[in-house]
Amino acid sequence: MATEAHAAEGATGYIIHHLTPLSVGEGFWTLHLDTLFFSALLGGLFIWFFKTAAEKATSGVPGPLQNVAEMLIEFVDTQVKDTFHGRSALIAPLALTVFCWVFLFNFMDLFPVDILPMIGSAMGIPYLRVVPSTDLNATFAMSISVFLLIIFYSIKVKGVFGFAKEMLLQPFGPWLMPFNLLLKVVEEIAKPISLGLRLFGNLYAGELIFILIALLPCYVQPVLSLPWAIFHILIITLQAFIFMVLTIVYLSMAHEDH
Repeated sequence: MATEAHAAEGATGYIIHHLTPLSVGEGFWTLHLDTLFFSALLGGLFIWFFKTAAEKATSGVPGPLQNVAEMLIEFVDTQVKDTFHGRSALIAPLALTVFCWVFLFNFMDLFPVDILPMIGSAMGIPYLRVVPSTDLNATFAMSISVFLLIIFYSIKVKGVFGFAKEMLLQPFGPWLMPFNLLLKVVEEIAKPISLGLRLFGNLYAGELIFILIALLPCYVQPVLSLPWAIFHILIITLQAFIFMVLTIVYLSMAHEDH
């Protein structure tokens, strides 16, 4: 029994260690340094990739870098044309940034769970959580940014009076203004919450499964980790796609002037 309890404590400590962020500060002012670092690093990688592809672009036979960049741009442009019904020069670049950045966040989940934390430990870093989308701070930062754009474009397109009219008079007319306002506030707040929680929940669960697989005997790990990694590639791509499409849909709704 003592051996089983010790093993359970070791497994619990291993899981907690891998899911604990490197943080400074207390309470509301706590900063997760690993999330900030990897978010900035992956954002820089995104910028470098498209900058390099643009500099090396040619009208002749395109290289692999240009092919990938053009494929991503065409893919995102198609989604915007099919979903967005307003006019804005921001939407397509925003959608491309959201898709690529979220995908890169999620892709970090495919690194073996022990490699980067072990490197960090050798450098004196006690905790290192390498997947930004397993941190609610990162997913909500992106979803709240989208929410602020929704409010901005709603007021810009419809005007302050039009936006207030929509919030107060829909869907039940002027006689139920307080009820209308309550429903609309809940509807609007649900958008960033659902965006942030959906991405966080799926990636947190995926990371936890990788950690649990790492706790199994060495001869079992490849049998489970490889199929899960292949399946997880679909999940991380799908989550990036869903975040992008919902961003486009919400901003399209904000541009609709009833």
